[in-house]
Order: sequence, then C-alpha cells, then structure tokens
Amino acid sequence: MELVEAIILAVLAASTPLLLAATGELITERAGVLNLGVEGMMIVGAACGFGGAWLSGSIIVGALCGIVAGALLSLIFALMTLGLAVNQVATGLALTILGIGLSGLIGARFVGEKITPAPHLHIPGLTDIPLVGRILFGEDGFIYLSLALVVAVWWFLYKTRAGLILRAVGDNHVSAHALGYPVLQIRMYAVMFGGACAGLAGAYLPLAYTPFFIPGMTAGRGWIALALVVFASWRPGRLVIGAYLFGAVTILQLHAQGWGVGVPSQLMSALPYLATVIVLVLISRARSGGSTAPAALGTVFVPDR
Repeated sequence: MELVEAIILAVLAASTPLLLAATGELITERAGVLNLGVEGMMIVGAACGFGGAWLSGSIIVGALCGIVAGALLSLIFALMTLGLAVNQVATGLALTILGIGLSGLIGARFVGEKITPAPHLHIPGLTDIPLVGRILFGEDGFIYLSLALVVAVWWFLYKTRAGLILRAVGDNHVSAHALGYPVLQIRMYAVMFGGACAGLAGAYLPLAYTPFFIPGMTAGRGWIALALVVFASWRPGRLVIGAYLFGAVTILQLHAQGWGVGVPSQLMSALPYLATVIVLVLISRARSGGSTAPAALGTVFVPDR
C-alpha cells in the first residue's frame, strides 16, 4: 500500500507541470494562435522562479516571478506574430531557442543552490487517512491550483460570453472582426495567459518538484504539453486525463528501471516521448469527422480596417 501511495503521489507531482502548461496553451490555441515556444517559456519560468524564491525566501514570490517571466516572453511572440504578422511556427521555435539560452544566463548564478520546497497541505485527521489521505489532503498548493485552473478554464470557455468570443476568434477571425471584436487584442491576452501558465509550470519544477535549478530541467515537458492539447481535442476536461496518463508513463518507467526490468534504460527514458508520438498517431487515425482544432489555428490575421 505504501508503494502504491508513493507511485500515485509521484504521478501527481510529475503531471502538474504538464497540466499547467497545457491549460495555458489550450487557451492560446483556442484563440487561433499556435505558440510552439512553450518549452522556452517554461525553462525561463523555472530560472526566474527559483531565482525569485532564493533571493526572497518566499515560494509565492518565486511563483509570481515565473508567471511574469513567462508572460513577458510571450509578449515577444505576440509582438512578432500579431503585430508584425510573422509566421507563428518559426517564431515559436525561435522563442524556445531564446528561452533556453536566456534561462542559462539567468540561472547561472543559482546552479548548485537549494531552497526549501513548497509546503504540503496537512489537515489533522484527513491527511493521516491510509492511502487516500496524503493523495487528497496532503499535496502542495500547485497541484490543487492546476486542477482549479482547468475547472476555471472550462467554465470560462463554455459558460461565459467572453469564452464564446474567444472561441469565435479562433474559429473565424474574419467574421469576429466583422462583428466588431478586437481580434488582435483578444489573441494577445490569450498568448499572455498561455505564457503565464507556462512560466508557472516551469517555476513548479524548482519550487516544488526538485528544490534546485539546473539548466534544461524542463527536459522536453513543453513539447509534451503541446501534444497534450491535441490529445485533449482542445477540451479542458480531457487535459487532466492526458496529463496524468503521461505523468504515469514518466514515473512508471523510472520504477521499471529500479525493478530491474530487462529493457535498456535509454529506451525506458524515451517512453514518455514515444507514447506522445503513438497517441498523436492513433488520434489522427481515429478521427473520422475531420480535425477538431480551431479552424483559424496558426493563420495570420491582418485587419483590413
């Protein structure tokens, strides 16, 4: 029972950065913008988040620094793709390269330093319940925040007028513009929200997952978050299933190596990314009614007046 509890706790922790980053990217893509720079924004958020927490001694300050860093980096993407109508795919890839280099510069002085990780919730009587106590009532605040964020995004997209407008912009920006909606402004806010979530996801890694910063600690999680949005068919509820599924693959391959499974460790380490490719292929083959992506996803919009 203790082993099962430990594995579930590890899966929840490994899935949280994926869920946070994918939730932000879902809003960005629902607005019709394809931002491939999630990995770059995450690693900058990790560097700034750890730096903020180390200098201030506060996890909350560190999380805010990660959020601001991701949002500011996303503004560069917004300026290029929305203001100058540059190709979104090329700009997103360039943003990732910029973020990796920038994080190395920012985090150079923090390599080797440690902080006290984010505290875990403890409710007397509830947290001590065997198996489910620590899982439901003993996690850190980031995990509860990630789930609350998914619920808030679902409510925003399907229960509010603003969410309807955002989806309309992503499906047909020409018609939305003709109705008088500020397409570029809406997309800029969506891009910034996605950047803020990616920065928070990156900050989670050194603030709660591992209490130190190392260059490249995101280890491709930004790319998995991009794949999760497709896996979820651009629906918030399915993001939770996808994030925990990929988190489980990540953790189970580590335990499989510890159990001495007769498979090369390099192949086991590649399983999360291999699973990402396989899932995307299966989803593509299973769709019979065409793509469920926003119709204007990745299309540059230049207002005529």
